[in-house]
Amino acid sequence: MLAIGAGIAALACIGAGLGIGIATGKAVDATARQPEANSKIMTTLILGGALAEATAIYGFVIGILIIFMLK
Repeated sequence: MLAIGAGIAALACIGAGLGIGIATGKAVDATARQPEANSKIMTTLILGGALAEATAIYGFVIGILIIFMLK
């Protein structure tokens, strides 16, 4: 069961990292296409990044709880 907890924590962090990386790439592409919309794009990017990081933190906390509670 410890391995399941560690796996959940790792998958949550990997998924968030991939999501933020893809979102950042798309934001840079959108800014390159329409520089005048930079502030609107960045606001949306920061909000989306914060939500993705919150998901990673929830997964990490659940994984850590599984590791420590089943020890």
